[in-house]
Amino acid sequence: MPFSRRPAGGLWLAALALTAFTLQTDDFVIVGVLPSIADGLSIGEAAAGQLVTVFSVVCAVFAPVAAVAPASRPRRRLLTGGMLLFCAANLAVPLATSYPALLALRILAAFAAAVVLPTVFAVTAALSRPGREGRDLATIMAGLTGAVVAGVPLGTWVGAAFGWRATFVTGGLLGLLALAFLRAAVPDVAPPPAVRLTERLRPLGRPAVLLVLLAAVAAVLGNLMIQTYLAPFLDAVAGVTPSGLGGLLVLTGIAGVLGGRFSGTLVDRFGAARTFALAALVFTVAMAGLALSWSFRPAHLALVVPLLLMWSAAAWSVPPPVQTRVLALTGPDTGPQALALSSSAVYIGASLGAGLGGWLLGTLGSGSLPIAAGRSPCWP
Repeated sequence: MPFSRRPAGGLWLAALALTAFTLQTDDFVIVGVLPSIADGLSIGEAAAGQLVTVFSVVCAVFAPVAAVAPASRPRRRLLTGGMLLFCAANLAVPLATSYPALLALRILAAFAAAVVLPTVFAVTAALSRPGREGRDLATIMAGLTGAVVAGVPLGTWVGAAFGWRATFVTGGLLGLLALAFLRAAVPDVAPPPAVRLTERLRPLGRPAVLLVLLAAVAAVLGNLMIQTYLAPFLDAVAGVTPSGLGGLLVLTGIAGVLGGRFSGTLVDRFGAARTFALAALVFTVAMAGLALSWSFRPAHLALVVPLLLMWSAAAWSVPPPVQTRVLALTGPDTGPQALALSSSAVYIGASLGAGLGGWLLGTLGSGSLPIAAGRSPCWP
């Protein structure tokens, strides 16, 4: 039975933030264990990187549909069912002895994420008290960015110590914890008014909105070229080991969080277009520096680390100007639908970046990745 009163306290918000943290960690954690997956399944690193491509494609395609198709179902039931599927997909990874089997499990996990994450945002908006909506949604975003700072490095260290399968098992156990927290702290909410898929896709009919979303695709494409194959690139350019990679991921995660926060301030002061242009410029400079480092390999970490911090800060500076620009172009009536499409644009960029990066890695080597990535950011 949907609740009629907003719950007191913040446990429900903490449960939803933990759920977002768990899903985002699962999405990005392959970055830290990609070489181990490749070795364990006797496949190339480029093929292992396609696990990211498939995950992102499933989320990009299914997220808008998932937000419409089960609209009449109780939100709590959607969260429970989605998290059960997510946990099962990760806990079953030790049974996956082949690449196709692991690929199938990643598809199931992506399907679950496409259902759960939009529901997390919808429940947060429904349960937030008047005047606190922005702060509560920012808490959920903190869960997403916290995955970069803590979740991915943790998964990387677990993989280095116990094997890459243990990384996914840890994600499944974290999912069970999040599920128990959800069941204990989050009440049910009434389903939102039904929105047809054609209504959700309507903002794509506006050329200005479509161009902004294409800019987001291009920016994320360049970022995921580097992020997906960061482990083999850093191993080749500076001899970074899996255990050392965990520490670097912590530093780049912190830089990304700070970059995102600073980007929001710049958007308010100078506008979305200028902020995006600055982020693209810093990203391109960082890629040029990493390409130069490749020429001097083995490069010292004193040269590489500042460039990695610049890259991460610039990459995480992209979402605020994109979302602000989308809202400005669409207005309050169609803004939520357009923001849902911006999430799909991010996943499309991620799938293209991981796919193209894998092709470059297999044909030209990891030194080609920063060169290609540096040419991708744009602002229409």
